[in-house]
Amino acid sequence: MPRVLVPLAEGLEELEAVTIIDLLRRGEVEVVTAALGTREVTASHGTVLVADTTLDAVADEPFDMVVLPGGLPGADHLDQDPRVRALLERHHAAGAYTAAICAAPKALASLGLLDERRATHYPGALNAADFPRAELVDAPVVIDGKVVTGRGPGTAMDFALELLELLQGSERRAQVEAGLVRAV
Repeated sequence: MPRVLVPLAEGLEELEAVTIIDLLRRGEVEVVTAALGTREVTASHGTVLVADTTLDAVADEPFDMVVLPGGLPGADHLDQDPRVRALLERHHAAGAYTAAICAAPKALASLGLLDERRATHYPGALNAADFPRAELVDAPVVIDGKVVTGRGPGTAMDFALELLELLQGSERRAQVEAGLVRAV
């Protein structure tokens, strides 16, 4: 079973975090949520999420993918946390997937992980002049090699389903998506 780490920071976008966690778990992916601080994390719109564990407890464990939910100031906390930065660098160097949605691609960009790659982000979250080596595009989801980026809360379901397909294949994605009764 694929294993995914979703770090949770104060001020994260709850719609993104919960959608990612829920859809991956529906697709039989082991999702570990890890808080940067205490296990109770208050999201950007006041929802309190309780993480499975803390980042310190799992930072050295193996994962097939690390996924960063966006939201502000959550994405800034992820970008500025030295543990998250080290984890992303280590994960990327190992050739594993890294993924970020909304404002969280800034954590990837600030480490140079978007250099020479196409990526998307929440409008205004990244300035092309600050990251000239990244090709920033207006798309719901962008997959470039082992880096996946998503646009924002409205694309969270598409983003999570793309992640699921990368981890479990198109058949599992289709099964999960059929159960969602999405309008096509």
